[in-house]
Amino acid sequence: MSQTNFHKLDVYKLSEKLADEIWNIVIKWDALAKDTVGKQIIRSADSIGANIAEGDGRGSYQDHRRFIKIARGSLYETKHWLRRAYTRQLLTTTQVETLKPIIDELSPRLNAYLKSIGNTSDKN
Repeated sequence: MSQTNFHKLDVYKLSEKLADEIWNIVIKWDALAKDTVGKQIIRSADSIGANIAEGDGRGSYQDHRRFIKIARGSLYETKHWLRRAYTRQLLTTTQVETLKPIIDELSPRLNAYLKSIGNTSDKN
């Protein structure tokens, strides 16, 4: 399997955008919020891109697909933490309106990327 330059993938760039937006929000929270929800949401958001990158570096299409599925799971975990943050009044409506379109675009892009990897080792 030939490797792409993961950092050039639109899906990866979108995952970075989400992680950076979340970082910029969480960095302003108080200590308790940062230490609980903040750390979790940053880790899950960062994990999306990290798994896209790791999957790209794997030697088989099966491993590549597995890591994209993990990235998708990290996106779902991020959604969970965003819901908790909003419920606990850590996120403003404006912040939610900034994050929601990124998430709404990232989810189908991850699914499309997963589908594009294919089912054979000779597929690039």
